[in-house]
Amino acid sequence: MSSSYGDLPLRADLVGQEPYGAPQLDVPVVLNVNENPYPPSPALRQAMGAAIQEAAGSMNRYPDRDALTLREALASYLGNGLTAGNIWAANGSNEIMSQLLTAFGGPGRTMLTFTPTYSMYPEYARNTCTSYVTEPRRQDFTVDAGLVLSAIARHSPTVVVITTPNNPTGTCTSLEVIDAVCSATDAVVVVDEAYQEFSQTPAALSLLARHPRLVVTRTMSKAFAMAGGRVGYLAASPAVVDACRLVRLPYHLSAQTQALALVALTHQDELLSRVRQLAQECRSFQDWLRDNGYEVVPSEANFVLFGRFTDRHAVWQGLLNRGVLIRETGPQGFLRASAGKPEEMAALKEALAKINPEGRH
Repeated sequence: MSSSYGDLPLRADLVGQEPYGAPQLDVPVVLNVNENPYPPSPALRQAMGAAIQEAAGSMNRYPDRDALTLREALASYLGNGLTAGNIWAANGSNEIMSQLLTAFGGPGRTMLTFTPTYSMYPEYARNTCTSYVTEPRRQDFTVDAGLVLSAIARHSPTVVVITTPNNPTGTCTSLEVIDAVCSATDAVVVVDEAYQEFSQTPAALSLLARHPRLVVTRTMSKAFAMAGGRVGYLAASPAVVDACRLVRLPYHLSAQTQALALVALTHQDELLSRVRQLAQECRSFQDWLRDNGYEVVPSEANFVLFGRFTDRHAVWQGLLNRGVLIRETGPQGFLRASAGKPEEMAALKEALAKINPEGRH
C-alpha cells in the first residue's frame, strides 16, 4: 500500500516508508505468519465468553492500568521465583518492544541486533527515534559471545536484542552466550523469546537474578493461540518494569484483553499440548524437506526456513496458486513456512512436490 501524504508535515524519516504487514489472503492453507493453527476448544471458548460477559459488567470503568492480576498469573506460569513485580504486560510483544525503546532508546541512543532477524525491529527503532544498527549472524545463522561483544564494542548500544529462537531462521542462542554477554556489557540486553515454548534450548529466565539489565520478552500469540488477543509481556528486574510503567499509555491493556489472557493461562495444559504437537510437526517437516533435497536451517520454533531457490518468488507464487500461503522473507533464496495441522502440512508437501517433483529448485 502506498500513499501520498499531500502537504502533511510528515517526519522526514517516514517519507517513502510502507506499513508493516504480511499478506492476509483468503486461501485454504495459511502458513505465513507463525500463528497457532488450532482455535480455542469449545470449552475454552465458553470460558472466554463467560469472562468477557463478566468484564462487560464494568465496561463503564477503566481497566486495571497495571494489570496486576494478569502479571501475577504470568509470574506463576514462568516460575523461576518471579513475582508480579518482575512482569510487565502490554498489547503484544510489539508494544513491549516499543515501550522498552521508548524508555532506553531515543535520540542519540542505539539499538543493536543481528541479522537476519525479525523485520519489525527497525520499525520499533524508527518510531522511537533510536538509531538502529545490525551485524550479520554467523554462516549457520547463530551468534556467539565473541560476535555479540565485538559488535557492542563497535556500536556502543544502549539496547542489544538477541532473538532466540530467531525469526526467521529458528536458530537458538545458548544460556552460556547470553550470560557472557550480560556479564560484559552495561547495555540493556533484551532476549526475545516469542517462540520459546516450542524450543528445547533452556530459557533465559534463570539468568534474571544475576543480571539486572537483562530483559526476557514473550508473547501469548503463539503458544497460547492468542494472536487475536494481543498480549505480550516481559520478565525483568522491578526497575525495568517501573521504567515501562513510566512510558506506557494510561489503561493500555483493555479489560477484555486481560480477562481473555487470564482464561488462557488457566487452560495452559490444554494449549501447551498443541505446542508440543506443532513442534513435532515442524521437526517432521524439516526431515521431509531434507529427504527431498532442500536446504534446511535447523529450527526450534514453529516455522522453518528452507531453500535454496533460484527464484523464490516464483515458488511462493506457485504455492499460492495451489492454495498454500507461506512467507517470502529472510535471506535471498529462502522461504519460510509455519507449522500447521497435519492436513495443512500434507497440502504444503503436495504443492511443493508438484512445483519441484524431484526436489529441484
